Amino acid sequence: MNRRQEKFIHVGNFVAKIEVDLVYNENSWSPCLSLADAKKLDEIRMALQKGDIKTAARNAQIFQLTPVNKAA
Repeated sequence: MNRRQEKFIHVGNFVAKIEVDLVYNENSWSPCLSLADAKKLDEIRMALQKGDIKTAARNAQIFQLTPVNKAA
């Protein structure tokens, strides 16, 4: 059985939202990511660390965080 879930990666002032499939299996620890989804998460994380937003945005939705000033 598989279930779709959103994963988030936070690097600096960017957040990537990625859709992955969680794999539930009686023969292994569950839930697990597929090897392809795990590689996709690593590639997106590395692209964000290098500042390569274009590459990260190929497989994820990218958000830029903006700090909010505290009210005095």
